[in-house]
Amino acid sequence: MVSFRVSAACLGCLLLPSVFWYLIFEQRMLASPKPPQSKSSPSVLCKGCRKLIEDVLKGYSQRWEKSEENYQNFTSKLSDSCRGFERAIVTQANTPVGTKLVFNGKINRTLRVTQAIFKTLIKEHPFSKEAFDTCAVVGNGAILTDSGCGKMIDSARFVIRCNLPPLTDGYGEDVGVRTDLVTANPSIFWGKYNSLLERRRDLMPRLQSYGKSLILVPAFSFADNTQVALRLAYTLEDFDSPSRAVFLNSDYLHNLSRFWAAKGLKSRRLSTGFIMASLALELCSNVQLYGFWPFSNHPHGLHALNNHYYDDVKSLQGIHDMPAEFDLLLKLHSRGVLRLHLGRCPPVEESSSKWITEATHLQ
Repeated sequence: MVSFRVSAACLGCLLLPSVFWYLIFEQRMLASPKPPQSKSSPSVLCKGCRKLIEDVLKGYSQRWEKSEENYQNFTSKLSDSCRGFERAIVTQANTPVGTKLVFNGKINRTLRVTQAIFKTLIKEHPFSKEAFDTCAVVGNGAILTDSGCGKMIDSARFVIRCNLPPLTDGYGEDVGVRTDLVTANPSIFWGKYNSLLERRRDLMPRLQSYGKSLILVPAFSFADNTQVALRLAYTLEDFDSPSRAVFLNSDYLHNLSRFWAAKGLKSRRLSTGFIMASLALELCSNVQLYGFWPFSNHPHGLHALNNHYYDDVKSLQGIHDMPAEFDLLLKLHSRGVLRLHLGRCPPVEESSSKWITEATHLQ
């Protein structure tokens, strides 16, 4: 497997990456016009990038087939280490009053669960007792632009999105419109919504497109996250929103980081998309990933890509290791554990019957 660490000069962003980057992100309006994609010549490729992308495609099976043996072997190890099904979300059942939570972003800081915090927690884990048959984890990479993957994404039993991405303004054909769970970095609310300390009504239209989804917040990663996460929960309740705020368990994040570190991933922090892909592997029998691509050139044609499907705001470096994460996901794809989509999706009539075995279309 090719190493991607030398490719930093040509990285594209998979997802909205970190708490720090959001301070920049929220200076623009979410409902921005669909940005044009550059069709620049392959000659603008950084040195070595053509070879890297060619090597990636060699490891990307044109004909993908799920390996039940590999899937069971990997997910059993993942579940034994992380227990995401029971522990990924903080609930009243797994976190009684008085529990001491350790902030995973600052391990020398702790918080005891008060009665007020306890009341905001969901009673039990919100996932089906049986594994979801099909799950789509949707990253925000610009490889989704003109992919036609929207209907295929929406056909999944459970759809996971990252960091409140826009779904309207013409994006639906490529990214879909259904959402069952969407993550939200607290820094979204710090900048644009003044930490939810003043008027909160402007937030509600932004959340409306996610319907009855769970809004997953890392409330206990840093001390500053907790109060704004609680205010989000109160806001959704006050405005009778069909959405429900749920909180990511810092203990789960710690175990997940340790699990992947043992496999060679040494980044400062796992990206949101990588966390959601890992969680989906514990929740779902068939996991498909969209919008995951760490290069700034498209795999077919090598034309330049924006950073995200909805904007070209650049990411801060040094927080996540997107190439290394992608390398691990590509290995899982090659082993038939999950499926990465790196091109156009087939029509929904074909894709609905091809969740388990399916040809890849690179157009």
